[in-house]
Amino acid sequence: MNSLEYVPVPAFEDNYIWLVSDGRDAFAVDPGDAAPVRAYLAKRGWRLTAILLTHHHQDHVGGVVELLRTQPASEPLEVYGPAGESIDRLTKRLRGGDRVRVESPAAEFAVLDVPGHTSGHIAYFQAADPRGTPHVFCGDTLFACGCGRLFEGTPAQMLDSLDSLAALPGATEVHCAHEYTLSNIKFALACEPGNAELQAWRDEALALRARNEPTLPTTIAHERAVNPFLRADVVAVRDTLAEQLHETVPDRLTSFTLMREWKNRFR
Repeated sequence: MNSLEYVPVPAFEDNYIWLVSDGRDAFAVDPGDAAPVRAYLAKRGWRLTAILLTHHHQDHVGGVVELLRTQPASEPLEVYGPAGESIDRLTKRLRGGDRVRVESPAAEFAVLDVPGHTSGHIAYFQAADPRGTPHVFCGDTLFACGCGRLFEGTPAQMLDSLDSLAALPGATEVHCAHEYTLSNIKFALACEPGNAELQAWRDEALALRARNEPTLPTTIAHERAVNPFLRADVVAVRDTLAEQLHETVPDRLTSFTLMREWKNRFR
């Protein structure tokens, strides 16, 4: 079986549109802009075969109509997306527990409900690529060292969603949709300044960005070790929140809620 290549294509200021290809065909995840997708496909000589969408925000779906318009009529595209959100041009509406099978490049996904950033947000979990590596496309729910803002959901929903992602195998490669890593690390260090693995990740991420290389994908195991939003129950994090915010932190949900609110205004 051919190996698959997972490519983060930059778009807008800090988005990544993921292309997955077997060297001939490719599908796109969250194409907010058609132009960089079309340019990269042309550069590599790949044919677009499907589109996977995680949520309805324009920077994730804005390129769909143009990609459909320019697709040859003889090669219709399947467009997968969340059943619980209003997105035009979907051909397959998905909910948690559904499965997706892309014919070419061959890939299968379990659909996870991960609301919080938006009410119907979904993620796509691939248990194993041809080399045996698991992958997850999580949109704006989980970021490297961070998580999405709560535009439509509650802290409890987002925490449950992050828990479901954190429960995936540690080797799972995390393909999120924004290059927010350096600013997220800055906040993470404010939450847990004594985390040595986080300090090392800061240095590595700074070096990557200095070379204009992406900090993604990360892995679930790495996020468990450095992402404060997956570490809301860690004593050091809760102590920092109590000290910095002058709040009592009686439980994990309160810890997460206070942290998310602090991140919203952190500079």
